[in-house]
Amino acid sequence: MRRSRGLTAALVLSLVGAGTGIGLVLMPQASAVTPPVAFTADALPTWQPNGVVWAMAQANGTVFAGGTFSAVRPPEGAGSGTEQEAVNFVALDAATGAPTDCKLSFTIGDGTATVRALTVSKDSKTLYAAGYFGAVNGVQVNSVAAIDIATCTPKASFHPGFPATVRALAVSDDTLYAAGDFNNIEGQVRERFAAVDAATGALKPFTANADEPGRAIELTPDGKHVLLGGDFFTVNGADSHALAVVDATSGAVRKTYGTIPSNSVVKDIATDATGFYTGNEGSGGGVFDGRIGLNLTDFNEKWRDRCLGATQFVLPYDGVLYSSSHAHDCSLEGDFPDGKRHYFLAQPTDHKNGAPAPVDGFVRGPRKLGWHPTSNDGLGEGIGPRVMAVAEKNDVKYMWVGGEFTLINGTAQQSLTRFASTGDTGAPTTPVVSAASVRPGEVQVRWRTSYDADDSKLTYRIYRNGAATPLATVEADSLEWERPQASWTDTTVKAGQSYTYRVTATDAAGNTSALSATAPVTVPATVQPYPDQVRQDGAQLYWRYDDVSSPFTADSSVNGNTSGVQVNAPALRQSPGATTGSSTAVGLNGTSQQIHSDHRQTVGSSYTLETWFKTGTTRGGKLIGFGNNTTRNSGSYDKHIYMTNTGRLAFGVYSGSTKVITTGLFDTYNDNKWHHVVATQGPAGMALYVDGQNKGTLDVTTHHSYAGYWHVGGDNLSNWPNRPTSNFFAGQIDETAVYPTALTQAQVQNHFNLAKAPADTVTEVSATEDTYINQGAPSTAYGSSSSLAVRGTSAYETYLRFPVPAAPAGQVLKAASLQIKTTTQAGAGTADTVSVVPVTGTWSGAGTTFNTKPTLGTGPLGSISGIPDGSAVHTVELDTAAVSAVLGTSYSMALTSTGTDPLWIWSAEATANEGTPQLVLTFGPK
Repeated sequence: MRRSRGLTAALVLSLVGAGTGIGLVLMPQASAVTPPVAFTADALPTWQPNGVVWAMAQANGTVFAGGTFSAVRPPEGAGSGTEQEAVNFVALDAATGAPTDCKLSFTIGDGTATVRALTVSKDSKTLYAAGYFGAVNGVQVNSVAAIDIATCTPKASFHPGFPATVRALAVSDDTLYAAGDFNNIEGQVRERFAAVDAATGALKPFTANADEPGRAIELTPDGKHVLLGGDFFTVNGADSHALAVVDATSGAVRKTYGTIPSNSVVKDIATDATGFYTGNEGSGGGVFDGRIGLNLTDFNEKWRDRCLGATQFVLPYDGVLYSSSHAHDCSLEGDFPDGKRHYFLAQPTDHKNGAPAPVDGFVRGPRKLGWHPTSNDGLGEGIGPRVMAVAEKNDVKYMWVGGEFTLINGTAQQSLTRFASTGDTGAPTTPVVSAASVRPGEVQVRWRTSYDADDSKLTYRIYRNGAATPLATVEADSLEWERPQASWTDTTVKAGQSYTYRVTATDAAGNTSALSATAPVTVPATVQPYPDQVRQDGAQLYWRYDDVSSPFTADSSVNGNTSGVQVNAPALRQSPGATTGSSTAVGLNGTSQQIHSDHRQTVGSSYTLETWFKTGTTRGGKLIGFGNNTTRNSGSYDKHIYMTNTGRLAFGVYSGSTKVITTGLFDTYNDNKWHHVVATQGPAGMALYVDGQNKGTLDVTTHHSYAGYWHVGGDNLSNWPNRPTSNFFAGQIDETAVYPTALTQAQVQNHFNLAKAPADTVTEVSATEDTYINQGAPSTAYGSSSSLAVRGTSAYETYLRFPVPAAPAGQVLKAASLQIKTTTQAGAGTADTVSVVPVTGTWSGAGTTFNTKPTLGTGPLGSISGIPDGSAVHTVELDTAAVSAVLGTSYSMALTSTGTDPLWIWSAEATANEGTPQLVLTFGPK
């Protein structure tokens, strides 16, 4: 379909009187999106028709829309303007989205009139319209008309005779080319494609007869060739399905094509300086619904994007191919699996670093970019968006979209919308953050990358202990359907101390998400043996299930970038977990819950699957496996461990047929005890281990190769031996890991043994009572105050009481610290040193005043020097030996200072998040 690609700067005064009294909406001038995307995904207020928009063109800051409708109305919630008559055509101001004073009515005496194609002459003076209509503003025409843009009137001198629907137009300096359903023009045979004089409409000799309807037509930039698209199988007698290249003067065939499936057609063709592009639609099995990029030099194919979902329109602009479709399955392109419909896509027009190797004989399309406005199927055929155009006004570019949608970005908007090159206002989603530490001196902070509809590269800022200044800044890429985990390791932490982390995401325009929820962590005093060994053995996915909120399961592997997405809210933090220490498990209901990895990947020839499980189910289910879909049943699925109804375990791969190792008839594991299962495949074949013991091997070194996702707790098991009643596993899962190598039996046995090795445990104890005394108010008790104070002169002293637990059996205290948080008041920090000392006298929150303050011990437990202003968490290391001596007792400590700069902290009575005083105790093996 031909439309004007160039953006013209001239201003046609008769068409820009938009907005007066009808809601003028101009764009802000501060924005940025991730290059090379040129437009935000934030829809602008736009007048909307009451039917379907089929065609669009632009000139001089005005956008023309044609289709099947009778009126246009203001955008939802505009608060001004009333519905206006618009019979199958409307002209709108590109910058305001409001109708201009150009009114054209396309009608027909019998049937339903419709405008199916619009294009503008190269000098931007004439608008050509085509479709099925018999008059324009009462002037008789035959389905094609020329409009003088300056006066908004039909040109009486232009009067071609097209007897049937015309679906597409293209124009050169002197020729108008048409595609459609016609078989003749004014008595002369012209089947589906024709050319007429651009000034008079007189038929030209150009002949390119096709056997089925023409749907798209475009001129090459040099004007020498015409590109034809449609349903046809022959052009001028030559076999060529859906696409052909012909001479622009004679119509003689110059290039034929035979690689588009017979049940697919070309809906649109567009060109830029170096190539041309097709949008394709099909029906039935084996269709081609995507896009093709071709060279202009030899008209050969460069790449083919085989996403499924009826591409209606393609628009190359500034190195990016924008398209409208309802793409629902881009598995063959390495993008999203079959599922949600994506109505707008953007991708580079060419591969930037060389084309990849062909897959199934075709070079994949360039990778998708971060531009994701949303839409819906809408009216009519339920296609959604159908047509696009780029217009410019006041140095702002606008991407206009028409179709049959009724929603844009979740908001009611019918058949017309637009997006600007400026004014990005949408902030990224808030990161979901967790933190973990398995060895002294390291904390891994990780988060699922955020989603931003028009920015694929986001900047993340990591804040520690509530500080206002970020500790680190990280950049990471993400798309709507691919949000890998990002992580950062804090190496400035101390053993035995507790920390909290929060993260924000910021896009290129400076829009920033809310702070994430707080992620707490305590650094162990000694290496945690089981998780440390899993990491050291090279796990590339490691899910420990210590997450506190849905839907994110963190990856604890060293490079951690494969998080899990929880489906249907599994039960979190099930305790006790499979290993010693404080780690927890996840609970699955066996009917709908599972966890799948967050991005598509492939699996090499060597790998290991490892997990712990506990169940009493008699319905079996998949523990872990690989499949090509996420929430829907996978069509390709193997490399999995599943349980039969009787509790036996099976490890299977597909290598031309199903290859399975199954535990013995009496080796059943649905006994509600924790079990360790490991499956490996590599050069030595397949092996299955349970609780450290080899349960079988197979001499099979290959498996089904495809891109997909890891699943825990469920996915398809159809046609596998001893298939259980349920695809879904009911029970608890813990410590899931995937490795890119085949672990040895010694490594597997070591993991099994380490799971029960002694590990640190952390206990956080909140103050049961606190108060402070004030020398300036010597008779006042502050036990109910939400804040506490410390100062030397004039004196403030703070007293805290903790119920200190005894050490767990077989363990001793490894580290102790006091955690406090400064309040939000100005000057809450202090430049002085604050000491923590034992309280030896008696005191109470309700009764203690400066006049009755308790006596203090002489030996300090710990101190902290210089606490900055700003509400943040701070940790004071305490003397381990001194705290060990009071384990199992109620113990009091005081915060004192000798300086004059007061410290203000939250008390146990405060409601501040993460802010009340806590004693953090780390216990470990003797």
